[in-house]
Amino acid sequence: MAQAPRYAAIDIGTTKVCTLVGHVNDTGEVEIAGVGVAPARGLQKGMVVNIEEASDAIRTSVQRAERTSGVRISSAHVGITGNHLNSANHRGTITLSHSDRLVSGEDVARVMEAARSSFGVPNNREIIHVLPRTYLLDGQEGINNPIGLHGFRLDVETHIVMGAITSIQNLTKCVAQTGVAVKDLVLQPLASGEAVITDDERDTGVLLVDIGGGTTDIAIFCEGSIGHTAVIPIGGYQFTHDLVVGLRVPFVAAENAKIKYGTAEAELVGDDEDVEVEAFGEDSKQAISRKLMSEILRARTDELLELIYSVVQQSGYQALLPAGVIFTGGGACLHGLVPVTKHTLGMPARVGAPLGVTGLSDTIAGPAYGTSVGLLLWAARYGEDGAAPVDGFSLMGWLQNLMNMFKGKT
Repeated sequence: MAQAPRYAAIDIGTTKVCTLVGHVNDTGEVEIAGVGVAPARGLQKGMVVNIEEASDAIRTSVQRAERTSGVRISSAHVGITGNHLNSANHRGTITLSHSDRLVSGEDVARVMEAARSSFGVPNNREIIHVLPRTYLLDGQEGINNPIGLHGFRLDVETHIVMGAITSIQNLTKCVAQTGVAVKDLVLQPLASGEAVITDDERDTGVLLVDIGGGTTDIAIFCEGSIGHTAVIPIGGYQFTHDLVVGLRVPFVAAENAKIKYGTAEAELVGDDEDVEVEAFGEDSKQAISRKLMSEILRARTDELLELIYSVVQQSGYQALLPAGVIFTGGGACLHGLVPVTKHTLGMPARVGAPLGVTGLSDTIAGPAYGTSVGLLLWAARYGEDGAAPVDGFSLMGWLQNLMNMFKGKT
């Protein structure tokens, strides 16, 4: 019996790198066979600032996933984020010239290419995704799959995601230096959506907010398709740094205090509540006001929610999100985030943990791994030929990736 195709995904974040290996089992579920997590280095706000440090962190993560899965990773789907990314919705159009006027798979490919080629891309930017939102056939709207239908003119509404060429090259170079070919780059909030959003929420209209270490990634889904994406250069690191400055404590102590004692609901904390944390200087411990800590976290939460609301307003979807907000990412674990969001934005809100996988799922059950799991699901669902094989080192794949890197391709 042939072995099921295997897939690999690398989530390269500001605070951690997570590599997953998995396959589709007999029941049709994605089963995780290997996990490798390593502290991130050489990245800032989702972008590479030190290639050697970033490559070392990716290599460590990949090697750990290889050890737990027992296979060699030769290619992978890789997540991308950063405030160098931007997106736009754009239409492509073709005429059906063949005699039977039946829409074929080739026609769908042609109209997608028409959308890509007619979109003006600046010289310093590169297209990462051209995603179909909906099709129109002879003006008829709301078509999800036009193949097999009769018509004369086929249109497609697409969502196009672009990034800075230099940032894309730096990221792919880091992965290439580990001997892994980049199968595809995937915008991180799109990947997160695969793992934490239900079909009903996607159809109804929902706002995904992925709070990572250095950025907050936003994706708006409506009527089953992507409508808008954006990246805000604020993440969990900024919350912790605010505590470092406001409380005058070491970064590690501030991070631990945020996780253990922090809340965005400052009004619920008593004025006389103190907690002990590690201190600078000779004293190993110091008492800090939990009320002050929570007020600092609330201020940053309010700022982030204001920026999120601004993105939603600019997108034009503010009245089309009855399913509300789904938070994921490590920053979604902040206590009080959901009730504060419900009050501030006036929308339903919940924290989304990854769904749709089996195997080592307990290891990556929290919202901090939403993007990692989503990347693996993306690879299994949309990967070329339905597979991104990882069992066996591919010298040709590695060489091709290196050549593409120097040509400025992903």
